[in-house]
Amino acid sequence: MFIAMNRFKIKLGCEQEFIDIWKGRDSYLNEVPGFKTFNLLKGPTTEEYTLFSSHATWESKEAFEAWTKSEAFRKAHANAGSRRDIYLGHPQLECFEAVL
Repeated sequence: MFIAMNRFKIKLGCEQEFIDIWKGRDSYLNEVPGFKTFNLLKGPTTEEYTLFSSHATWESKEAFEAWTKSEAFRKAHANAGSRRDIYLGHPQLECFEAVL
């Protein structure tokens, strides 16, 4: 199992807009071999931002890497930068391979 997570720092007051963007987009993940599950997670709020994380589970690292090179990936991310004003910095990708 392989997990890919992106951490997003969202400006205070923009949390619902961020959630709505994710609710309204088509990820095309179900079209990609090796995809298992997806969750959007809301984390703690600081004085500057609210932390969110996208959490996708894959059968393998190779399946995830194939997704990042696919047409489905390009379609899913076509409008990804349209609301950059609600983000504090760039998303931070973190990847994990299951060991147990």
